[in-house]
Amino acid sequence: MEERITSETKIKLSLEPYGSGKHKFDTQIPFFEHMLSHISLHGKIDMDLWLRGDIGIDCHHSVEDTAILMGSVLQKKLGEKRGIQRYGHFNLTMDEVLTTVAVDLGGRYYFKYTGPKLEGKFGIYDSELSLEFLQKFALNSKMNLHVLVHYGENRHHIHESIFKALGRALRMAIAKDSMFLDSVPSTKGVLE
Repeated sequence: MEERITSETKIKLSLEPYGSGKHKFDTQIPFFEHMLSHISLHGKIDMDLWLRGDIGIDCHHSVEDTAILMGSVLQKKLGEKRGIQRYGHFNLTMDEVLTTVAVDLGGRYYFKYTGPKLEGKFGIYDSELSLEFLQKFALNSKMNLHVLVHYGENRHHIHESIFKALGRALRMAIAKDSMFLDSVPSTKGVLE
């Protein structure tokens, strides 16, 4: 169990990238748990997350610090990244929404979101926190992450499509590649 403790949050996380999609969350932020469950289920990433944060102010610190910890734990678990696909992408449709997510686990951070402005609230969760989560997750896992929402109207569907597609793209990127078996998928011979 990995931990992140600050003056704003206390987080405990167990994350297994080669799992079955089992997850258990206790964050006090129901919508956030709902989104994380999509990464877990569709990425086949086992997660056990306990979080206490200053949600009396808002959920920003809790979501941001969770993303920081998740990204750094994923980076640590993948190690040298020997034998992985490295790249993953997924087009996901959910009712009227079409979303594409593409990732590169090559060790260089970049995040780009293109789509409708994420605004409004889901309970105590501010919609724009999804972008904060994605940006900090990409940064701390040293991932290149592109999210493109081609079109869509329903805010819930847009969020869900992003997190489901991220799970699928991650599953593809961390999958073992028989062409690389015990090597690193890079001409440099090293992935950070």
